[in-house]
Amino acid sequence: MITLEHGAGGRKSQELIEKTIAPLFRYRDYNDLGLDGFEDGSSIKIGKEHVVFTSDSYVVKPIVFKGGDIGKLAACGTINDLAVMGARPIAMHMNLVIEEGFGELELGKILRSMAGVCRGERLHLLGGDTKVVEKGALDKIVIACFGIGLAGKLVRNSGLKPGDAVIVSGSIGEHEMAIFSEREKLGFSGSFKSDCAPLYGMIQKAMKAGGVHAMKDITRGGLAGALNELASKSVVSIQVEETEIPMRTPLKNACEVFGFDPLTLACEGRAVMGVNGGDAKLVLRALRRTREGRGARIIGKVVPGKGEVVLDTELRGRRLIQVPTGSPLPRIC
Repeated sequence: MITLEHGAGGRKSQELIEKTIAPLFRYRDYNDLGLDGFEDGSSIKIGKEHVVFTSDSYVVKPIVFKGGDIGKLAACGTINDLAVMGARPIAMHMNLVIEEGFGELELGKILRSMAGVCRGERLHLLGGDTKVVEKGALDKIVIACFGIGLAGKLVRNSGLKPGDAVIVSGSIGEHEMAIFSEREKLGFSGSFKSDCAPLYGMIQKAMKAGGVHAMKDITRGGLAGALNELASKSVVSIQVEETEIPMRTPLKNACEVFGFDPLTLACEGRAVMGVNGGDAKLVLRALRRTREGRGARIIGKVVPGKGEVVLDTELRGRRLIQVPTGSPLPRIC
């Protein structure tokens, strides 16, 4: 039986893809074009460049939140999935599924928000499809996007090497906590704003500054999920210093009140990078010169291992950072 946990980006999601979906699409003359890598996108090399593809569906609730809306989220999510593979986003295809009775003014606002991001990033809309379903058959609107990018050199999420520094581009957990506080109409909702932002420009500056070996945008599953994916696919281990993880005090306090693990909370404008150790300070400086990366921190290092992520705690203890099973909150992106 499919549960909400299967769509939360954690272990349950991974099991659904690897055991139920992917095996059906492998056949005798199947050529690996990215499916087996389970990355944020797939690629085909044409000449000297890699054409990178990504797709995602957006079902966030509420559809308008502090820091953005479902339209901005869809555009940024598409751009970021391409950017963390080293690709320049060039075009997008968009599908809309709309509930009968949804307001045209509200739809226009969402699409203008989305178009604003696309204009700013020079991302062209190639086309799309629109469907309307009966009232009550859907919660307002679903947006599905298919993105295309070009990369001279791919960055794989399996590229970490012992000696790499691990960098996070900014404070974690803000998107999911913003969604949670608005959805539940909590009194502290003004303390949180989604970090939703396009990251291509920031990532390009980081890649020009030094050797970036692996990247992952921090979405469902949070920092914990991203670090575990990078470590397991690279067959190395990651040591993380808890005191170096960028996290605002209001988020820490809210997590203590509600029993959330901040390391599992989603972002929509943050990336984690594995960077050549000798280049780490140069990359960090480049990140901090951008608006999206001004809160970047080196949070740990890559060591030989078998895919573990170990946290050196503030109290000088050690614990494993586990892959989250699901998410404390469904429909965050």
